[in-house]
Amino acid sequence: MVGLTHRADNFPAQLSGGEQQRVAIARAVAKNPKLLLCDEPTGALDYQTGKQVLQVIQDAAKQTQTTVIIVTHNSAIAQLGDQVIRINDAQVQSVEHNAHPTPLAEIEW
Repeated sequence: MVGLTHRADNFPAQLSGGEQQRVAIARAVAKNPKLLLCDEPTGALDYQTGKQVLQVIQDAAKQTQTTVIIVTHNSAIAQLGDQVIRINDAQVQSVEHNAHPTPLAEIEW
């Protein structure tokens, strides 16, 4: 799911921060939640791994009808969402409906 099967026998302390983050996301998605809250899900990941993790989240949302809320400083990721809420200094700046979310493969950052 997140490319860590070769680390299955390792303890958390033996994993990098990015690997720990990927494990946490995989565990959360595996529970098939109704709501998935993701705080900077790509923050500790390189570009390709970040896209892989976003794909896992996006696929899970579609397959299980999970509502996903992603909090991020990476504005490019906002193109994935069907609703985008922009916040600045603890104030909602805008609420946008995105009728045509951009496919993940087309997003660059």
